[in-house]
Amino acid sequence: MTAAPWVRPASRVLVIDPQQRVLLLGSRGPAAQPGQPVRFWYTPGGGVEDGEDLRTAAVRELAEELGLVVDPAALEGPVWLRRHVWPWGGTVVDSRETYFALRDVVHTVDPSGRTAEELADDQPHRWWSVAELAASTESFAPRTLAGSLGEVLEGPWAGPPRIVD
Repeated sequence: MTAAPWVRPASRVLVIDPQQRVLLLGSRGPAAQPGQPVRFWYTPGGGVEDGEDLRTAAVRELAEELGLVVDPAALEGPVWLRRHVWPWGGTVVDSRETYFALRDVVHTVDPSGRTAEELADDQPHRWWSVAELAASTESFAPRTLAGSLGEVLEGPWAGPPRIVD
């Protein structure tokens, strides 16, 4: 008998600069060697801790992963919802992701607040335009990032969140 997946609520943030680029982190994997290529690019964010709401988790993750301190009220949305089921160690994770947008960000990434596991992954970061995303052969999470981001960039976001894959 297999164990039931671990349902993990998560908050993620589309960090957008004044040039309409989105900040993404790259994952090489936990056992990566220096210089190993990035496996996929993803938005900052992570799991919601006990007692946190989605916005509080999102701003905590921004502070930890990027050294970016923001007020929860500065987050726009939620703009997207995504369900992603994936193996992690010996567990299947059923991640229920809620995405927010944060606009006009000018920031130098400071990774000093990252966890030991995040630091071991040697996560690079990069600002991406929609055109760069669309032309890239890299993998992104969500997979539809390039096609979905334009609607968010038109902002401000109005209406319910959209489902993305």
